[in-house]
Amino acid sequence: MTYLPSRCRCAAQLSLVFAALASVVALGGCSSLDRVSATVAGVVNPYSIEIVQGNVVTREQLAALPMGAPRAQVQAILGTPLLMSPFHAQRWDYAFTIKRQGMAPQSRHVTVLFNGDRLESVEADALPSEADFVGSLRPPADLPPAKPLEASPEALAKYPPPTPVPARPVPLPAGAVTYPPLEPLAK
Repeated sequence: MTYLPSRCRCAAQLSLVFAALASVVALGGCSSLDRVSATVAGVVNPYSIEIVQGNVVTREQLAALPMGAPRAQVQAILGTPLLMSPFHAQRWDYAFTIKRQGMAPQSRHVTVLFNGDRLESVEADALPSEADFVGSLRPPADLPPAKPLEASPEALAKYPPPTPVPARPVPLPAGAVTYPPLEPLAK
């Protein structure tokens, strides 16, 4: 058996005491870990992306659905259904969820039932109007306003003015139907 000087024995015993004390503190902290993580989570929030899934159906869209409408018209008004089961061919489901950081998640469901090829009934959650839905998508008001994009005349002088491209008429294929322009021509 080797003999250790008293200073070495004392240091060895002291390190064992510190190790035991550290393990007791660490294990004691496990019970209060939830409180600590809740406090940290209240102060530091990691970024979470916005998740949008499904089809947005508004009150205006639902009001535009006439009973007895064919499937093609229902699809033109509401969009492609999220769920079309081959086992339930007479039922289309439209679901919508959105999760945004700092806001309560939104979830809505609309079920459209057919009799053959004709709309028979619609079951829906409380749906927002289009204006309400767009208003719920706006960013929080605490964001600073966007800076306007401006350039000084000196900065614009660095670049030559754009050269106009002459418009060439495109020949129409035989039998093509022409429509009037959507907007009046600029004068």
